[in-house]
Amino acid sequence: MNEFIIDGRPVPFVEGQTVAAALVAAGRVAWRTTRVRHRPRGVFCGIGVCFDCLVTIDGAGGRRACLVPARQGMNVTTGETVTTGESAGTTTTVTTVAAEEGDDE
Repeated sequence: MNEFIIDGRPVPFVEGQTVAAALVAAGRVAWRTTRVRHRPRGVFCGIGVCFDCLVTIDGAGGRRACLVPARQGMNVTTGETVTTGESAGTTTTVTTVAAEEGDDE
């Protein structure tokens, strides 16, 4: 099975899927929040026009998850404090992803 790591957890993907498509298929529809109002963001346009799906991939920040093909072993971080559904109240803090100017409108 193909999988990459996001915020320390494995996510399966099929060949040809983008990082965003694999996250949505795994049930994760938001992976960052806006800076001011902390509104959830994930895939919005899905074609690389907006900046809602930003992640850090293998140390390179500001990558659009909807444009990057998933590949075996890649390390993705979101910059969010994630509460997992596996054990209520468990949180993981990860590296911050830079947001685009004006993303909180």
